[in-house]
Amino acid sequence: MKITLPVIVVNFKTYTESIGEKGLKIAKAAEEISNNTGICIVVAPQHTDIRLIANQVNIPVFAQHIDPYAPGSHTGYILPEAVAEAGAVGTLINHSEHRLILADIDETIRRAKEAKLKTIACSNNPEVSASICALSPDFCAYEPPDLIGTGISVSTAKPEVVTKAVELMQKINPQVIPLCGAGISTGKDVTAAIKLNTKGVLLASGVVKAKDPKAVLKEMAEAAQKTL
Repeated sequence: MKITLPVIVVNFKTYTESIGEKGLKIAKAAEEISNNTGICIVVAPQHTDIRLIANQVNIPVFAQHIDPYAPGSHTGYILPEAVAEAGAVGTLINHSEHRLILADIDETIRRAKEAKLKTIACSNNPEVSASICALSPDFCAYEPPDLIGTGISVSTAKPEVVTKAVELMQKINPQVIPLCGAGISTGKDVTAAIKLNTKGVLLASGVVKAKDPKAVLKEMAEAAQKTL
């Protein structure tokens, strides 16, 4: 499934508002808005809901995490082949709430490619962004951990750091597509992020915990549409 730019990536995390049928409702809203605006919206539900959602919407579904193991004796770990078989077309890697050491990021990206999964590798500062880009994920999402879940957007609170991160990413590997996240909750945040030369945003609570997730997604997608 093709991912077009700019892209809005919605991480469902483990919020109760996104479990099971509630997550499916958000995904269906994302599909409708994507169809109406032409803006690609990716959803990353909990692993237990990947198949439920992937079977019922025609937008990209990502896993929130995979482990860098081959099939075998690895009880409790998540294989890239398993999420792909469930319907995921990509995965997040190294989210600030599920960090990996650099060697494991490298191996996880390699294993994801073997399973034909797209990869969004997350980073917590410009220097880590550069290191991750050297490993050739498809996307690198810069997210300052201190702003995640705050409602204070990185694209407006720390624009100069986003600019630095994007410059370093492009210097190391111009093939990696830069995203930013942390605190993204409005259409203005999305516009600001794209104006900083990112190609989209990664967010979670701004949509999932909103009183009206569909309305927020619509606002964000329309803002992204205006940047085209």
